[in-house]
Amino acid sequence: MPNNRSGRPRDDRIDSAVRQATVDILNEVGYANLTLEAVASKAGTSKPALRRRWASRRHLVVDALVATVGATPTPDTGCTHCDLVAGIQTLTDAFTTRIGRRALPALVADLADDPELAELFLDKYFHTRRASTAEALRRGVERGDLNPDVDVDLVLDMLASTTYYRVLFGHLPVTPRLAEQVVDVVLTGVATPRLRRRRHRAL
Repeated sequence: MPNNRSGRPRDDRIDSAVRQATVDILNEVGYANLTLEAVASKAGTSKPALRRRWASRRHLVVDALVATVGATPTPDTGCTHCDLVAGIQTLTDAFTTRIGRRALPALVADLADDPELAELFLDKYFHTRRASTAEALRRGVERGDLNPDVDVDLVLDMLASTTYYRVLFGHLPVTPRLAEQVVDVVLTGVATPRLRRRRHRAL
């Protein structure tokens, strides 16, 4: 995030221009090829000005993504299935947009040696989505759509992990219907009534 150093007052217009330039360049060339020189040139400022405001390239990218892309909350439509699909779709969208494909996997990997910044990014960019979807699950319990003893964290991991797995390994595409398919499987399961009866007797 931006440095809070003493001195002349910050110019918010420069901050905004730099953030937008960062996002534009991420869309054009990806995270690995983004340079402070290119950002400064596109924003109409200088590399020293960027250095005064952000501690590193990673700090700049995290700040730009959080400020300009942000996180979309899971809606409350009164329909548990609809809300969960919409919530997981925001995660899918985050990775399947051009900037998601070109920037997020590389950025997350690069943040591995900066736990504090990584936690800040995850908290602002991903955990906000997670908390919002957790609320959708709790509303589902209150409506009687979900079991009252549902493990919210486990279900959240199950809902999101397919997107993460496909983005990380690239063995299958993140399709437009993936969010709905995952929610359907998690909510209804894949076991036949016969298997469920056998498991129930075994318990």
